[in-house]
Amino acid sequence: MSTQEITPTRSVLLETKKKIKLSQSGYKIMKMKRDGLIIEFFEIMEKAKEMRDRVVADYLNAMEKIHIASAVEGAIAVKSAAYALKGDPQVCLSCKSIMGMTVPKVDAECGCTPILDRGYGVISTSAYIEEAAKAFEKLLETMVLAAEVETTMKRLLDEIEKTKRRVNAPEFKVIPELQEAEAFIEFRLEEMERENTIRLKHLKRKAEAAQ
Repeated sequence: MSTQEITPTRSVLLETKKKIKLSQSGYKIMKMKRDGLIIEFFEIMEKAKEMRDRVVADYLNAMEKIHIASAVEGAIAVKSAAYALKGDPQVCLSCKSIMGMTVPKVDAECGCTPILDRGYGVISTSAYIEEAAKAFEKLLETMVLAAEVETTMKRLLDEIEKTKRRVNAPEFKVIPELQEAEAFIEFRLEEMERENTIRLKHLKRKAEAAQ
């Protein structure tokens, strides 16, 4: 704000002081939110690292089981069992709030399916194929949970960046400009008061000299 646009009056000074106080209050709230989001982000990041490790471990385990099943039963038998599987995983999306920010919550029904409900023959299928099916079901469940954590982490990161910009605006622009305006108004009011005092003294001396 240019000092040329400021009217140096006491009412403007009071209004400027109110704006400074309001801006400082808003700044403190946004700073607290930013700090809270950063704490949440680091907690989620640790959880994301754990989920990534779990995905890798479950993937390696599932691939090992499927390779064993293919080696013992043959690739055709494994594919036949896979094509015979019934039903699809059911995923339910909802929302939850973290520091006033909405993030996705995923509930998936992709747990272990009872062997009789898998769709392939129990007698004609070996335990190796059953173990491979269970391993991939576990992998799918872990991937769904990992997707929720990863999405939450990305949302938190975006919100932190937005909040940082909202914090920087009053800290480096709005509040300094208002404080500069306050100092200018106070200086001009003091200057005007001195001028009035000098003028009154001058008029008083003229009046005394005229008597």
